[in-house]
Amino acid sequence: MIDTIDRSPSAAAVLEKQEQRTRKSSPLYKVLLHNDSVNSMEYVVFTLREVVPRLTEQDAIAVMLETHNTGVGLVIVCDLEPAEFYSETLKSKGLTSTIEKED
Repeated sequence: MIDTIDRSPSAAAVLEKQEQRTRKSSPLYKVLLHNDSVNSMEYVVFTLREVVPRLTEQDAIAVMLETHNTGVGLVIVCDLEPAEFYSETLKSKGLTSTIEKED
């Protein structure tokens, strides 16, 4: 709540309460890429950049290496709808991808 004071010349000091509204943000989701033994590293980097345009070449390489070395890599964190789109598009191009809610 925010307190305001009416300071008009004809009014006595009146304290008014105004409700402050807060907007809940929607949960974010992680798009994950899972390692496979089928696709080349070059293809994975190319496909990541094609599907998620905001990834730079270096970002895509980092995701590919994380996936290769640990079995799973974080592609991007975003709202549910784009996360589903990215994951499904990666799958349609032969990569293994899932999404999960960010903690």
